[in-house]
Amino acid sequence: MELRAENISKIIHKKTILSNVNLELHNGTVYGFVGANGSGKTMLFRALSGLMSVTSGRITWNGKVLHRDFSVLPSLGILLENVRLYSNMTGMDNLRYLASINCKIGDDEIRYALKRVGLNPDDRRIYQKYSLGMKQRIAIAQAVMEKPDVIMLDEPTNSLDEAGVEAIRRLIMEEKKRGAVILLASHNQEDIRILADCIYRIDKGKKQQINMQKMTKPEVSSAK
Repeated sequence: MELRAENISKIIHKKTILSNVNLELHNGTVYGFVGANGSGKTMLFRALSGLMSVTSGRITWNGKVLHRDFSVLPSLGILLENVRLYSNMTGMDNLRYLASINCKIGDDEIRYALKRVGLNPDDRRIYQKYSLGMKQRIAIAQAVMEKPDVIMLDEPTNSLDEAGVEAIRRLIMEEKKRGAVILLASHNQEDIRILADCIYRIDKGKKQQINMQKMTKPEVSSAK
């Protein structure tokens, strides 16, 4: 499986958001993206997913062209800012509703996704009562519950305590082993150092690969 960007650029109100970005992203690999706020990381994820069109260039998934052969990536799990769920529904019911759109999974898979991120599927609290950390966990659960081919995670460890961070790092490594293409944007340098196989810096919409030869990658604990 390959997600490819070929010379993609995005201009909004005469401002260059992305500038001639080229990428070849393969399955079973975690790609880390770093850069300051406003550098273009989130916009890049929006473009690669199909949530935003590009001004020039093209994006392909296994040889098929985004916005020509399909409007968004056909097997995508994504976490971006401001994930909106129903405030008066439980976490389980929220994910049931989302799962009903594609009809790919049932309650067993939803319960498993919630447990993977450290949430109790039987918790009857409504989403409005969730802490910021719980909201972040369920947002990640919705991104991975259907076992998508491509997973894009923008700051996945924000608002999480130490146990939550470890759970999400473990989940990412499991999804890599499953064979997903994983894009990870994070200001947490430890997340990038531990998880990423390849690192790109985004600066003013331009991409630069970072040399990882001098970086060491400690193991992620598999214990729960």
